Amino acid sequence: MYEKRGYIYILTNAYNRVLYTGVTSDLIKRVYIHKNKLAPGFTKKYNVNKLVYYEVFGDILSAITREKQVKGWVRKKKIALIEKENPGWKDLYEEFTG
Repeated sequence: MYEKRGYIYILTNAYNRVLYTGVTSDLIKRVYIHKNKLAPGFTKKYNVNKLVYYEVFGDILSAITREKQVKGWVRKKKIALIEKENPGWKDLYEEFTG
């Protein structure tokens, strides 16, 4: 049986003040939806559309488990995670869209 990959990701706004943690099986598509405000909700309301962190998993269930873990962290710990991999808070979506 084929398992879909899973991803967790953290988005922020232009000022790096708001953090949103999500999970998906299609990172490029999901971030595109957030960037273009195609779905109602938190990210649309607060202009959260800059991909600053993501992790890749071999299956979606592992990604869901990790997302729950990260969502439970305090803000300071999430910021440390982002800054370890992306100290400049660059929009990583550009890596996929070139």
